[in-house]
Amino acid sequence: MELTNEDSLRLNVLLANKPQAIRIDESSMTLFGLTEQGESRITLNPTCRDDIYLRRVREVLSGHVQGSPGGYPVYLKRWNRMGQTRDENLEQLLLLGEPEAVVAFTCAKGITDELARRAWWISQDPDNARRMLNNPQIAAGSMGPELASFLVEYLPFETEPMVIIESLRLVLQPGLISEEEKIGLWNRCQRKPTYYLGFLTALPDDLPVRSAPGTLSDEELAGLRPLSEQDNPFAVQLLRIHSSAGQGFIATALQVMEKPANQDVVTTLLDVIRDYLHSLRPTGDPDLTLEALQAEADGLSTQAFRECCEIAGQREAELRILYLMSGLGYGVVRPVLCNTDAIGSLMRKKLTPIFEPLKGLFKQLQTG
Repeated sequence: MELTNEDSLRLNVLLANKPQAIRIDESSMTLFGLTEQGESRITLNPTCRDDIYLRRVREVLSGHVQGSPGGYPVYLKRWNRMGQTRDENLEQLLLLGEPEAVVAFTCAKGITDELARRAWWISQDPDNARRMLNNPQIAAGSMGPELASFLVEYLPFETEPMVIIESLRLVLQPGLISEEEKIGLWNRCQRKPTYYLGFLTALPDDLPVRSAPGTLSDEELAGLRPLSEQDNPFAVQLLRIHSSAGQGFIATALQVMEKPANQDVVTTLLDVIRDYLHSLRPTGDPDLTLEALQAEADGLSTQAFRECCEIAGQREAELRILYLMSGLGYGVVRPVLCNTDAIGSLMRKKLTPIFEPLKGLFKQLQTG
């Protein structure tokens, strides 16, 4: 089956003009080409079923671009989605009129700002935006704010908690959205508590919340600061958690613990807390139960811990709590969640024996 003479001629003229990108609107059977002069359009005139005709169009594109009429090779889809596309082939992927080729492109590491602009012209899809914003080069380029603005506008339509968290993590990267937009997103947190976890993931030390600092005395501060400068992790984390930002972290984590949407949100929150306190347990095991973590904290007697206790002896209980928190992970909730797929209120009810003690520990850090 061949293309009509008119379609074949117009398509070859477009290809001869070296387009930068090509997309196909299957619903209207229209092919668009992006060139240096602007956008061109070809209204296709199929002589058979639309899907068969479009396959032939894509074969022509592939034959011109890749020297192979087979279209975008299906067996490469999984490989390319893993980000293994060769950088020298990236521009070719944007000329195939194939959505899956654009997905492969957005997974690649060697995308430039200009190529990102072309890919976005082809497919303004939230998944494509997230994949490209995950690339530091794109996030730092001129396309970064545009992709972030799209994701912010699309957030109200997202329903999956982990997708919401990932979108927030990406758009809250430095320089992508304005301070007003950031505050606007923060204000939505009360209606959608999952948003809090997105902020905790992206801005653990710069949350847009005002919290009073902790109650460290001047004497304790005078002793802890030099110890912190010597990289004592307990002094570093004690000062951090007692800062205004640290108290904001605690308050926000407690907000998430009040109403987690599903099991993924629960485990992500535990991972975020563990990462926040990573310096206390850089080689720790995130698979420990709460009982095991409590036993470790009770028996803690490292040199760094003792040095910190000498300076701030009345904070020993807090230091042990911080050490316990630095080991949080799926192991803490496994006894409850391993045999259930519960979500929402039922899941929260099952988690009460674990979350209530954790909330109590966090509140000790708030009032300490």
